[in-house]
Amino acid sequence: MAATLSRMPELPEVETTRRGLAPHVEGKTIASVLLRRPDLRWPIPPEVPTLLPGQRVDAVRRRAKYLLLDTAAGSAVLHLGMSGSLRVLPASTPVEAHDHVDIVLAGKTGRVLRFNDPRRFGCLLWQAPGETHPLLQGLGPEPLSDVFDGDYLFGRSRGRKAPVKTFLMDQGIVVGVGNIYAAEALFAASISPLREAGRVSRDRYHALADAVKKILAYAIERGGTTLRDFISPDGLPGYFELELAAYGRGGQPCPRCGRPMKEASIGQRTTVWCNRCQR
Repeated sequence: MAATLSRMPELPEVETTRRGLAPHVEGKTIASVLLRRPDLRWPIPPEVPTLLPGQRVDAVRRRAKYLLLDTAAGSAVLHLGMSGSLRVLPASTPVEAHDHVDIVLAGKTGRVLRFNDPRRFGCLLWQAPGETHPLLQGLGPEPLSDVFDGDYLFGRSRGRKAPVKTFLMDQGIVVGVGNIYAAEALFAASISPLREAGRVSRDRYHALADAVKKILAYAIERGGTTLRDFISPDGLPGYFELELAAYGRGGQPCPRCGRPMKEASIGQRTTVWCNRCQR
């Protein structure tokens, strides 16, 4: 299944974007910022066009599903929303509909970092040095970090009656585990998404944490293999392709036992699981 922009990009897609942009943006100086509209989902802060020009991009980072362009003056904070894309293009590339922002890079190559967002659910915000933007406050650990493991999940889950899938998708518990990856990880760990989070054992949480790490790492790797060229003016970044065992397969045979997979809504999200294999 190939990921599309009809849903919110998840962590592997954002990490794929970060890895594709970094070689072309890190170490470059920003010559200017062109805003073709004053807002996306929220107003674009005045610091973006006034403080970014003249700054060197020290790093392109990801925190949860946000991208940060770090400079000495502060960080531009970007979110792709449901339809956004970031591409490094020749400055001469004709502007298309919904090309809302150009971050012009200095140098002989004449390139721009262009933000296109048809639905305008994305954002471009500002984080001052030494501060944490309110949208990034209160977030849980990164799922691929050493902090995130079975012991951590077990400790945070005690006393919680919410379904384990809802618990796993809580960004205050762990960031970036969206609907697809929660469904896939729970299937891999043989845990029913309906089970109360507080009634999952420590051993099973170890299996779940391992499954989250493996599935996300695999999706990122696949994103890296399909990603070809962030300088091409005629294509979006190459998002991951992933063979899914659970997500989107309601009513289809379970890959393990062959029984039709169940489908229900949990926390306003469609959830698919095998009633026999996941307990």
